Amino acid sequence: MPVVEKPANKKGDFLVDYEEKVFEDVKAEKGEKALVTFHTVAFEGSIGLVNLLQATRLKRKGFETSVLLYGPGVTLGVQRGFPTLGDEAFPGHQNMNKQIVKFMEEGGKVYACRFALQALYGHGEGALIPGIRPISPLDVLDLILLHRRDNAFILDTWTV
Repeated sequence: MPVVEKPANKKGDFLVDYEEKVFEDVKAEKGEKALVTFHTVAFEGSIGLVNLLQATRLKRKGFETSVLLYGPGVTLGVQRGFPTLGDEAFPGHQNMNKQIVKFMEEGGKVYACRFALQALYGHGEGALIPGIRPISPLDVLDLILLHRRDNAFILDTWTV
């Protein structure tokens, strides 16, 4: 077997170039909007948390940013915890909830489809993180169309 001549990586080492930025740092023009939609189940992969981070980044770049939780995406907006609401049962258990709260504290808007909330997942509006606006299932398409009409950046995410 060949001998490895390179010293082993150690804590604090950089494995990639974190300083190089290839593209321009795009900021929103006055009045630009963004919409991030979620049709994904909480904890079924990283996309829920990743897109919440993207929504927060869009907000910080100056976009008037909204998040739409529909279908299984409403599970991202449900209060959770164990043994009581807000308790973190394991490290990272509250990451998505905390990110939604942070996004809203920074001025982002979050909408959740009432149909998915009740009919699909058996929750009432009181189960949502405070600040999330429940909407009619008939509003889901209209919210998307309003953003399209306003030439908003729309990031759609579906997982199956």
